[in-house]
Amino acid sequence: MTGVDPGRLDDQQLMKELETIHRTRHDTLLYASNDALRAHNERMAQLEGEYLRRNPRRLVSAGRTREGARERGCGETSTPGEPEV
Repeated sequence: MTGVDPGRLDDQQLMKELETIHRTRHDTLLYASNDALRAHNERMAQLEGEYLRRNPRRLVSAGRTREGARERGCGETSTPGEPEV
């Protein structure tokens, strides 16, 4: 494993790690070696898994569910309070 075990990070450190890995995702996908992409995938899964473990009742926007997407129908790309995609 690369990096600190996510379970040992405090909440602020975990969020910073998540922000960093999400920010670097696109360039890693486009330009990194297969080994680097694989390591990135593994680390992202570890960090996201830890976030979900700590926040099992996190706020879920209705528009980010299947039912919410069906209710939006064609033409709308976001729900109130969410940025347009």
